[in-house]
Amino acid sequence: MIRTRLLATSAVLAFATALPASAQELRIGYLTTLSGSGAALGQPLTNGWKLGLEHEGWTKDGDHLGGVPTKVFYEDDQQKPDVALNVIERLIKSDKVHIIAGFAWSNVLNATRDPIVAAKIPLLVTNAGSAAIAGERCSIFFTSTSQNNDQGAEALGKLLADEKIESISVMVPNYQAGKDMIAGLDRTLKGPKLIDQILFKLGQTDYQAEISKIRAAKPKALIVFAPGAMGISFVKQWAASGAGKDIKLYTLYTVDYESLPAIGNAAVGTYHTNWWDPESDNPVNQKFVKDYVAKYGRMPSHWVAQGYDAARLTAAAVKSLNGKVDDGLAFAKALRKTEFPSVRGAYKYNVNGVPIQTFYQREVVAAPDGKLKIVVRSKVFENYKDAYGEKCPAAERS
Repeated sequence: MIRTRLLATSAVLAFATALPASAQELRIGYLTTLSGSGAALGQPLTNGWKLGLEHEGWTKDGDHLGGVPTKVFYEDDQQKPDVALNVIERLIKSDKVHIIAGFAWSNVLNATRDPIVAAKIPLLVTNAGSAAIAGERCSIFFTSTSQNNDQGAEALGKLLADEKIESISVMVPNYQAGKDMIAGLDRTLKGPKLIDQILFKLGQTDYQAEISKIRAAKPKALIVFAPGAMGISFVKQWAASGAGKDIKLYTLYTVDYESLPAIGNAAVGTYHTNWWDPESDNPVNQKFVKDYVAKYGRMPSHWVAQGYDAARLTAAAVKSLNGKVDDGLAFAKALRKTEFPSVRGAYKYNVNGVPIQTFYQREVVAAPDGKLKIVVRSKVFENYKDAYGEKCPAAERS
């Protein structure tokens, strides 16, 4: 009996040794905000990520992704950098993941970037994108499927300059992404007079004081960046105040298909800039929208699209490596160089891992059937690079 067991064990070991490298297990750490108000971003990112995995044939641990048996560790950072750091340490040291994806908020990304890069693990970001990490803290291990924070603001600045708006006020939350938005506007907003720049508390939901101040200042337009629950509260209060009758409202990552059902008709007639065209005839995009609506009963947002693209990019990169995912640097380079089925069509990366892509002017309208839609009105930038590629250290460029 003992001899039989030894022979059986030897046979298993020999078989395992004989397996090709592509048969190893791929372990993915997925970190985002899944609780609290920050989950308004983290949950749609995760929904898109899971749909992308599903379209690649993965629905549960052990299923193959890119030809490799794969396990995904889902983690909630609670929008707290200290919590995220503890999770990252566990993912690296205990779970021994090959790649870490996710990241909804820039403050969390900024705090966790260093230990991930030090461990030489690919960092695939589905939303957050700060100026520092695209520039001076750039790393070859970083790749994004969203945009740098200030690119949407740069597009909006150009749009308002082209429309010859005479004067504006700006409102952003007082954290990294808000400051990046202001930097982006400063870069392209030429002509309009800046009347006021208001920083409000991250997570704030009562804006009566700010709205009163803006009405008294009488700008021709207001630009507001207020993602998640912040934006829902602001736009509804703005509409209720009647300020929109005299002041045109432009938003940044505030009005989208996630927030629109809660905001309702208060969003009609508002404009914003974004990289995603919901009605694109790209077959990948059409299937993405159709399957998401069938699964969740509502339109996906660009947040969902970013998560979706990250999953499909991961699968394509793994496949291009023939499943050899132990080499973190090779994996990171493959993420930037491998073509994959994206909702935005084929695109390339800037030297710092930020997508080079088109930005659109979009408007919220009421369709003939009464439903609210987000429609593209024009292209503001085409094949647009972020502003930080040249600040990326030469050794970290791809």
